[in-house]
Formats: sequence, structure tokens, C-alpha cells
Amino acid sequence: MNTQQLQDLHHVAISVDDIERAIDWYTSRFACELKYQDETWALLKFANIHLALVIPEQHPPHIALTDTNAADYGPLTLHRDGTQSIYIEDSEGNSVEIMQA
Repeated sequence: MNTQQLQDLHHVAISVDDIERAIDWYTSRFACELKYQDETWALLKFANIHLALVIPEQHPPHIALTDTNAADYGPLTLHRDGTQSIYIEDSEGNSVEIMQA
């Protein structure tokens, strides 16, 4: 675990029922950019953070941090967007994704 410097919060993931409808809602109201989209999730880029829109049956709502030593938390999974990460739970049962920086 990286304790030398503050970690980056990469994204917050919220549950949505309809990916396309949620993309339309966010992009029509806010200055953000669509970075990725498929049937089960999308990633919107804002100036200081990303917002992931996820279908709850496929992805848990979560926060995602980056860490140069993400594998210290456990085995990493390669995702379809090319990132590698591991999901862990915090002390309250919330999902936290640790992404390889």
C-alpha cells in the first residue's frame, strides 16, 4: 500500500437502470465527456474525477482509487477496458476498487 503520498480517487460508480438514458441525462446537463460505454457501464470524465454509471447486476456501486502497488491488496483482474484492479470491502461493507496506477 502506498503511504508515501495521497492516493488519487479515480471514479465514483453509481447504479443506474438504463446506461443510455443516464449518459444522456449527465451529458446534457453538465460539461463532461463520454470516455467509454457498453451495455452494462459507462465512464464519464469531468475536470477532476470520473463518474461510472453501472448496472447493479453487473457492477457494484463503488469508489475507485489508484495505487502503483494495487496488487498488494490481492490478485488483480484485467478488465475489458484494459485496466487492472481488485475489489475489496471497507469496514462498513462498501465496495472499493483499487486500480493499478
